[in-house]
Amino acid sequence: MKNLRSILAALAVLLVATATQAQTAKVTATVPFNFVVGDHAYPAGDYSFRNNGSVLQIANAEEATTDMILSQACERVTLSPDTKLVFDSMGGYYFLRQIWVAGNARGRELPRSHTEIRLAQNNDKMESVIVAANIAK
Repeated sequence: MKNLRSILAALAVLLVATATQAQTAKVTATVPFNFVVGDHAYPAGDYSFRNNGSVLQIANAEEATTDMILSQACERVTLSPDTKLVFDSMGGYYFLRQIWVAGNARGRELPRSHTEIRLAQNNDKMESVIVAANIAK
């Protein structure tokens, strides 16, 4: 019984450490198109994304700017096989929807913009677009 408790305690520590690493990982990507996060538009370029609790920092390498936006956790049944950005494409716009880090079942989801909501209400066709990303060291 004592060994079982020790094993369970070790597993709990390992899971907490993995979840903490996933939440603080800096993800970098080259986004090949202009995109929207919340109600802010971003030009195509090199970006880094870092989650600090419920706040996501978005840094544009070319313009040396950093913005912060609220995000929420989202979950998958299985671990994400890749580090990636998931965009919704509608009406010629790209909206950053989720950020996933390889090996984690939890990602970050961003709020829908007013433009995205309006386009969805007009029944514009939505497609998902995935951009490969990396974990920065």
